[in-house]
Amino acid sequence: MAHGPTYRVKFRRRREGKTNYYRRKSLLQSRRPRLVVRKTNTSTLVQIITANVVGDMTLASAIASELSDHGWNAGTGNLPAAYLTGFLAGLRAKNRGVKEAVLDVGLNPPIKGSRIYAALKGVVDAGIEVPHSPEILPDEDRISGKHIVDSYEHYSTIKETQMFSKIGKPKTTITTIPKQFDNVKKTLLEIPAATLKKTKTRKAPAKAAKKPAAKKPKKEVPEVKPPRAVPRKPKPKKLIARGKGKKGKRSKK
Repeated sequence: MAHGPTYRVKFRRRREGKTNYYRRKSLLQSRRPRLVVRKTNTSTLVQIITANVVGDMTLASAIASELSDHGWNAGTGNLPAAYLTGFLAGLRAKNRGVKEAVLDVGLNPPIKGSRIYAALKGVVDAGIEVPHSPEILPDEDRISGKHIVDSYEHYSTIKETQMFSKIGKPKTTITTIPKQFDNVKKTLLEIPAATLKKTKTRKAPAKAAKKPAAKKPKKEVPEVKPPRAVPRKPKPKKLIARGKGKKGKRSKK
């Protein structure tokens, strides 16, 4: 790390490795809403965000965990789930008046056919215009999840491998991924526009019913009051002389 009187400390999010401010500045100069796609090991998050002086405002968003409400039973960290998450976010953004956006991948590396671009394809198929090159988008077979079924059938014949070892008995969740993908996509298209326009509000936690406070026992008042204490008189302060000896001229020897 550089030192010296001319060194300028970087912004906090730059020091933490969360924001590339040079890339963010170029995106904000486009004057378009940003299509923010972030991924984790088990989920994908898609948001449509506009930048204001006060701060960023989220116009529409979707997360892969919401797909379970629409019939998705497979994992949420794969390409089909990323596409459906982007498709749901695109439908919400379109019903709230958003027509175009610019992709913001953050610090994720731009890998061809990755989950980032699967979510981008879902937003584009929902009707939002986003500048991109068709070459970076994944194939239709990978978006529908056929590559997952093929790899499962391949590794299921090998006994020594650890692939798909945590699945156990419910094997139908993998073999039926393409069918689930089509069904969930149809379900998302059938969502009424009034429901898509609604913004989610956080429910306040339910307050527990207060128990009635126990009444305090009344103090017993004695029948005969004790005699009142007489305050003591303060003792007079002693006067202490400031100097020693008598005042006056010193006696000569």
